[in-house]
Amino acid sequence: MEPVLIVLIVLVVVAFIALIKTIQVIPQASAAIVERFGRYTRTLSAGLNIVVPFIDTIRNRIDLREQVVPFPPQPVITSDNLVVNIDTVIYYQVTDPRAATYEVASYIQAIEQLTVTTLRNIIGSMDLESTLTSREVINAGLRGVLDEATGRWGIRVNRVELKAIEPPTSIQDSMEKQMRADRDKRAAILTAEGARQAQILRAEGEKQAAVLQAEGEAQAAVLKADGEAAAIRTVFEAIHEGDADQKLLAYQYLQTLPELAKGDANKLWIIPSEVGDALKGLGGAFQGVTGGGGAPAAAAVPPPAARVPVDPATGPRPVDTENKTARPRVEPTREYPKIDE
Repeated sequence: MEPVLIVLIVLVVVAFIALIKTIQVIPQASAAIVERFGRYTRTLSAGLNIVVPFIDTIRNRIDLREQVVPFPPQPVITSDNLVVNIDTVIYYQVTDPRAATYEVASYIQAIEQLTVTTLRNIIGSMDLESTLTSREVINAGLRGVLDEATGRWGIRVNRVELKAIEPPTSIQDSMEKQMRADRDKRAAILTAEGARQAQILRAEGEKQAAVLQAEGEAQAAVLKADGEAAAIRTVFEAIHEGDADQKLLAYQYLQTLPELAKGDANKLWIIPSEVGDALKGLGGAFQGVTGGGGAPAAAAVPPPAARVPVDPATGPRPVDTENKTARPRVEPTREYPKIDE
């Protein structure tokens, strides 16, 4: 009984293994290459698949999702004989699992070596400055060459990116000095422009202030002239309306004379000839008041019949000698000097 039991156990184990090899579950976005006696038979897609155990074998399982592969820095020589290290990143996707398995031994290594050679060809025709500023051009060139070469391998290159471009240390120092000099230059230019704008604004402000000051002085002079003209006109009208006699004018003239002698710089001053006439008129006025050396003061007063009635508003009015009545006063037409406002 024991040998039979052992055989039964072996058969069960073999059947279980055969069942496992018969049922193949392929995950989503994956594919499997099936070979029968070492020859390609078919490609298993995602889901449950049945194969012949011990006859069909799974050669390779391939991920159909987009893959990202970074490559280590590669030394590349530019057209101006400078060595730069460039890191690249490849985004690819397997579109034909059979071609990716049988057309190339290792498509990852093949893509890497193709990227390096293509990158050297592109960078070799560009100088350092163009290399640093033409990333899009380099990416487009790499993608075009890789997509064309890897198409027969069942691989589609979606994107190629330059992760880093590192020039030599001496070149980096020179670039930093150049950038620092450019920044200093821009700072000096901005400072000069600011000083220039400040001077322009200051000059415009001083100009406007001078113009406003001149306008203010002009308006002040005009107002002062108008005030003086109005004062002269008022005094002139007051003198004519008050009918000032020679005695009052002589007294005012004598009061003005001391003003001529004021001032430290006045060493010599000349008395006008009209002072004698003013003194004579003033002496006659004092003589008439004190009653000495002439006719009494009452004699200078006209008789009551000859007095001229005085109107408080218009002053004395002329008298009609025949009818002994006051006639209306007729103001003479006066012409005043015209003052420009």
